[in-house]
Amino acid sequence: MEEKFDLLPLLEYIPPSSLDYLEWVSVGMALKHEGYDFHDWDVWSQADSRYNAHEMESKWASLGHNGGQPVTGAFITMKAKENGWLSRQYEGDGMETFGWDDEISYERDYRFVDKAWVEGKEIQEPGDNWNPVEQLQTYIQTLFSNDDHIGYVVDSWQREDGKYSVRGSGVYTKTAEEILNDLEKYKDQKDLGWAIGDSKKEAGAWIRFNPLDGKGVKNENVTDFKFALVESDNMSLEKQNAIMRELELPIAALVYSGGKSVHAIVKVEAANYAEYQKRVEYLYKICNKNGLQVDSQNKNPSRLSRMPGVIRGEHKQFLIDTNIGKSSWEEWHEWIEDLNDDLPEFESLADMFEEDPQLAPVLIDNVLRRGHKMLIAGPSKAGKSFALMEMSISIAEGLPWFGFNCERGKVLYINMELDRPSAYKRFKDIYQGMGIKPANIQNIHVWNMRGHSIPMDKLTPKLIRRAQKEKFDAVIIDPIYKVLTGSENDAEQMAKFTNNFDKVAAELGTSVIYCHHHSKGAQGGKSSMDRSSGSGVFARDPDAILDLIELEVTDSLRDMQGKRATANFYAEKIRDENPSYLNEIGQDDFLSAAEMRKHLAAALGDDRAWQISGFELGEVQKRVKLQTAWRLEGTLREFPKFEPVNLWFNYPLHVHDEVGVLKDLDYVGTDKPYNQRKAAVKSRDSAEKKAERKKKTTDELISAFSILDEGDGVVRIGKLESYFEKSRNTIKNWLKNQDVLMIDEEGFVSMRLELD
Repeated sequence: MEEKFDLLPLLEYIPPSSLDYLEWVSVGMALKHEGYDFHDWDVWSQADSRYNAHEMESKWASLGHNGGQPVTGAFITMKAKENGWLSRQYEGDGMETFGWDDEISYERDYRFVDKAWVEGKEIQEPGDNWNPVEQLQTYIQTLFSNDDHIGYVVDSWQREDGKYSVRGSGVYTKTAEEILNDLEKYKDQKDLGWAIGDSKKEAGAWIRFNPLDGKGVKNENVTDFKFALVESDNMSLEKQNAIMRELELPIAALVYSGGKSVHAIVKVEAANYAEYQKRVEYLYKICNKNGLQVDSQNKNPSRLSRMPGVIRGEHKQFLIDTNIGKSSWEEWHEWIEDLNDDLPEFESLADMFEEDPQLAPVLIDNVLRRGHKMLIAGPSKAGKSFALMEMSISIAEGLPWFGFNCERGKVLYINMELDRPSAYKRFKDIYQGMGIKPANIQNIHVWNMRGHSIPMDKLTPKLIRRAQKEKFDAVIIDPIYKVLTGSENDAEQMAKFTNNFDKVAAELGTSVIYCHHHSKGAQGGKSSMDRSSGSGVFARDPDAILDLIELEVTDSLRDMQGKRATANFYAEKIRDENPSYLNEIGQDDFLSAAEMRKHLAAALGDDRAWQISGFELGEVQKRVKLQTAWRLEGTLREFPKFEPVNLWFNYPLHVHDEVGVLKDLDYVGTDKPYNQRKAAVKSRDSAEKKAERKKKTTDELISAFSILDEGDGVVRIGKLESYFEKSRNTIKNWLKNQDVLMIDEEGFVSMRLELD
């Protein structure tokens, strides 16, 4: 059963004193709707000076009986967010939970002031000899330019609860210069009433901290979004003063309200209203995070604040300080971000030198550890997706992949490119091609995202949310061009893009494996780490880079592969249709297509043999013609560099070349163009041609010897005859014209031994 979300901690972000009556009642209705009791609402409400214990229970009983739309916990969530609460909270296992539509961001805690340990900073109220005119003069000169229009209110009225509120819009047509001139004129009087009018001593007076256009006092009348008001009354004045200073808020003017709060006029220096809103949200979030519960009703740029230089009840409204904290919004914002950068602490090497570090467990032997990142790169049609699916199966079943042993584990394959049926068919074809039973197929999970592709910064939180409880050992993203954010040639954008892989790996404790394509042009002359398209970030971000590059298959090698495939095909047909005949076939004959054709006729009859060789063999020959050769090279951060791995790719599998026939092949594109090669061949003299033919024959003999050698270092000449389908004299002439192999009088071929 899913655990119910607890709303009570969110109430800490919603001071009841900051709410109007309807909002206060709505919080009660939401708590009641979500199953909380009267005590929860009552305790929270006691933090407001308007609290009336006698009416609370009757008010609670009446909540929810108006027959209208119910108020749910979403209202409390909304109000808490307005005051800085973040929806990303940490669960008991330490994993961060994201909303479904969240974008990836590295949200910081921003808590670096503990109000419980902050020592209050005393505020000294001026004595009887204070000069109210100088107070307001300093305030105006600090916040405004001479031609700015200033709004202020001195008229007030008393409410039923005994408190005072502003009456009307006040004055908003005077400029700062005009007001300052009036103040200077009556400076010696030490009474603001001569310049701006008298205010009630019980109520005080108010002033707007942003300049107006002289036509009104609404947000649209604000001409410059310079300042925001930070006010909190949930702690002592001394602690308010101390926390504002601890936070280094870029305060232009700090004013005592004459009541329970200090008013900080903070520099936000926004270019427009939209930017003002964002900066105020950020400002309030920082304050709320650090125990200064800000009154969210003060967000508007046209808001009134307390005017210094007047009396309010038993206290003075006065300037505490000007221009404290950081000098500007930009400086403060940069300081906050640097101070709370969420980076690990420095560590002394001496503290850990005596202990062996606990390395992450290996997922793919000598290639990749769990929790690390790997890139597979290659050109189009290299079968990168097939390679990743083969890897998925190898990890799921605990089998080797391209010759590298894999630890058995759980895999998430994110399919961005294929439709769902095609993806599943391909997995099935690969399983069948590998010739293994899907004993652990439950270890493979597929997330089919074709038609649902979104940028990686948006995909990451959704992926983390869905995969948190699955404990995947590897997450494979195929391909990444579907989720790229920004230009792949822009290093800064690609660094931000690949940071998402770090986030997935860190949050899920999984290896992240992804594939990318080669850049255009020939790749043979490049290092394996520099073949990927786009920014060099791709070459330096992963812990392992595996690169596939195509090999130029020679005509003789393809012909040899065709003969071998033909011989194997005939043997399979005999095994299927007349298996008892296999005992009649000598070991050498299994290697010869011509000899196996004779055995096919003997085993199945001429008619069936002609049917097989004339029609059914065509598909085998087509597959041989279409198969391609590849070399896998690696650049590794955690392990030594491995020897290149040579592979045949024949749908749907890559097959490891364990014999070594691909070892000496060149990359595609490293040779000269055909016409240049042809001209070069014509220009060679006969001696060069002879040497070239000799080398080719020698290489083919050595390759055949390696294949036919059963481990004793000796091959009968008859096997070579069958293998090449050449006469004994031809084979002897080949052996005679090279210096690596030798033949004795009995027809046994072996390697020459060099004697010291």
